[in-house]
Amino acid sequence: MTESRPEYLLAIDQGTTSSRAILFNREGQIQAMEQEEFEQIYPQSGWVEHDPEAIWRTVRDTCQRLLHSGRLSAEQVIAAGITNQRETTILWDRSTGEAVYNAIVWQDRRTAAYCQSLKDEGHEEEVTDRTGLLIDPYFSATKLRWLLDNVEGVRERAERGELAFGTVDSFLLWRLTRGRSHYTDATNASRTMLFNIHTQSWDPELLALFGIPESLLPEVLDCAADFGRIADDLPGAGIAIAGVAGDQQAALFGQTCFREGTAKSTYGTGCFLMLNTGERALRSEHRLLTTVGYRLDGKTTYALEGSIFIAGAAIQWLRDGLSLIRMADECESLAEQTPVDHGVYLVPAFTGLGAPHWDPKARGAMFGLTRDTGIKEIVTAGLQSVCYQTKDLQKAMEDDGVRPVALRVDGGMVVNNWVLQFLADILGATVDRPQVIETTALGVAYLAGLQAGVYESLDDIQRLWQCERRFEPAMSKQDRDRLYQGWLEAVRRLQDQ
Repeated sequence: MTESRPEYLLAIDQGTTSSRAILFNREGQIQAMEQEEFEQIYPQSGWVEHDPEAIWRTVRDTCQRLLHSGRLSAEQVIAAGITNQRETTILWDRSTGEAVYNAIVWQDRRTAAYCQSLKDEGHEEEVTDRTGLLIDPYFSATKLRWLLDNVEGVRERAERGELAFGTVDSFLLWRLTRGRSHYTDATNASRTMLFNIHTQSWDPELLALFGIPESLLPEVLDCAADFGRIADDLPGAGIAIAGVAGDQQAALFGQTCFREGTAKSTYGTGCFLMLNTGERALRSEHRLLTTVGYRLDGKTTYALEGSIFIAGAAIQWLRDGLSLIRMADECESLAEQTPVDHGVYLVPAFTGLGAPHWDPKARGAMFGLTRDTGIKEIVTAGLQSVCYQTKDLQKAMEDDGVRPVALRVDGGMVVNNWVLQFLADILGATVDRPQVIETTALGVAYLAGLQAGVYESLDDIQRLWQCERRFEPAMSKQDRDRLYQGWLEAVRRLQDQ
């Protein structure tokens, strides 16, 4: 009796609020999923941290439960991939694997003053030329600098070669392989503000600018590569880790946006619109980011990205902060009862404004409140804010000479049909929702499968994508422009405060 061939791809999806382990078959269909949330830590206003041990524990435990519930052995899993919250910064001891401080999360704004000083000294042009990024607390470099300068003894230990730096993918690789792998991939590296996206290497001048010892840094591999194997004493022992990508690039890959000009928008805690620009590292003149879309066989595909800090988090605030709703899925029925031109604008700048404004000092506000304003209008304004912010990104891309006419969407919010119809209306563009909306995890499953030989080419993967529902714009241009002008006025008034 011959043993059956391995059939599954394991995706480890380590996000901002939870960790998930998802099992896919060769056709990209979900077979099983486990998820576990963890605590958000807010030591001061504008500071956001995670406990690295909570990140590790939830990843380990979800993988264990996934394999146990499906009665699966490691031999039935072809390969694993890791996707992660990007920019979040961890520094750990090479001998023990223990972090020297909490993970500083991508949303954290503690380095805003330092970033402003770098801009005032005239460094932003050089940084953007090399990395495609703007100087902002969002990215890893200034977070790492803060750790080196503010945690006692850490800089000295770093200079002695005792410590290792990584974004969450690198930390998980280190833990999963028991210290055998200190790697990252090109997409995560491109979000650190230390990686030259043109030479595809760590940049010595940027390391000098930020005061970062090169010995801290992981080796940068392609997105589909040999990242090591899960250690013998862990769930999934022996499984090859064959794919890694930051969450937004993983979603671009999972949405099979392989052709130049194709675009996806992910609606999770934040919102991220990413457009494939092919072999061109297109320099934005409208404060979008140039980044690595993916790198395969040493060949880089670039992307243009707009990053919005608050999307689904605005709905969480309406639920948990204001108690206007009990469950997020109540939003759709409330919006259906509300005219789109109700006059209220919610600008959810809770941690500053992202692209194309990049205003770390901005804070949230509501405009247009009247005596008639109620829960329905405020909730609808929260949903609309996500769509208006996407419109901001579309306009910026259009001004840069590239316009995503059709958009593939994913993330937790896209189950809401009202949101997607309003999104299509306000963009004046087709919005496609795929059969599998867990495209972040799917993207690294595809990358792992590509490395493991499950798929021979991108064309093989492209054929697996299926549209579940298409939303076509139904709003007149006059109405679209009027609503959007109201949004722009609300943002202007917020920034004038």
